[in-house]
Amino acid sequence: MCLAVPGKILSIDESNPELKMARVQFGEAIREISVQWINDVAIGDYILAHVGTALSKIDEADAKYTLDALREMGAPELDP
Repeated sequence: MCLAVPGKILSIDESNPELKMARVQFGEAIREISVQWINDVAIGDYILAHVGTALSKIDEADAKYTLDALREMGAPELDP
């Protein structure tokens, strides 16, 4: 079983056309995530990420709902 975590895109680096990367915020943590396979991502969008790769784009309401559920389960890095 896998867990994809929602995060908010802070910046996008398209300097390498073969590997588009984004700085993504997951609560207090900021990670570099590949967004190569997701169309039409922009700064401020929310994505679901697993193992350093964005799996899909999601809306803000769904992201916040999932983040709240993860916080309730005790995910410390996701505290605002």
